[in-house]
Amino acid sequence: MSRRRIFGGNNPMLKEETLYRNDQAVSYTGVERMTVTGAVNKTIMLTGILLVTAFYSFANPSPLFIWGGAIAGLITVLVASFKPTTSPIAAPLYAGFEGLFVGGISALYAAQSGGIIIQAVSATICVLITMLILYRTGVIKVTQKLRSGIIMATGAVLLVYVLSWVLGFFGINLPFLHTSGPIGIGISLVIIGIAAMNLLLDFDFFEKGEEAGMPRYMEWFAGMGLLVTLVWLYVEILRLMSILNRD
Repeated sequence: MSRRRIFGGNNPMLKEETLYRNDQAVSYTGVERMTVTGAVNKTIMLTGILLVTAFYSFANPSPLFIWGGAIAGLITVLVASFKPTTSPIAAPLYAGFEGLFVGGISALYAAQSGGIIIQAVSATICVLITMLILYRTGVIKVTQKLRSGIIMATGAVLLVYVLSWVLGFFGINLPFLHTSGPIGIGISLVIIGIAAMNLLLDFDFFEKGEEAGMPRYMEWFAGMGLLVTLVWLYVEILRLMSILNRD
């Protein structure tokens, strides 16, 4: 197979360095290979773990679950990003921790408007299926140009998140970011669109990982990466639903 640069995604889980180091292709010999089917199965298992802890956190809401789950989840993602061989352990841990975060944050929004949880979950599933269909049918092809555009767009969103978080410590809110006006809704829709486009990079990683003959533990890595995107997408949709349901 010809040498190709395939992992340039913005998702911290899906980096080109995973396959290539120092501009040389990494050769994986004597190990079981990653497959798309295996990665899909791992994703399903991770989703199951996330749902179990999410239900528990939702039924027993606590700031500890929200902040602890978010921080612990971030740590496990970073560990797996720097050392992918830890993915078989890091991925289930991430799913468990992130489930606590998702359940806790969902409980907060449900206290304001309970119906939006079902709406947000349904919308997330619909977006996932839609993007998968667009990817599988070739309507949207993951080219280097598209990949670069998604990377830059997501980097801009990340910068906004960080800036909003830092300014929040000083009691300053970024204008329009959390408002219910047309601009605030528009910003939220743009962010959701960017998150949805990230799913294309995740799908592409599944296929290119198999083509590259990556080791079996990368199935956990790929599943974890997809879950990262899905959690982001769900939280953004949840926030939009909350904005739309404000009086």
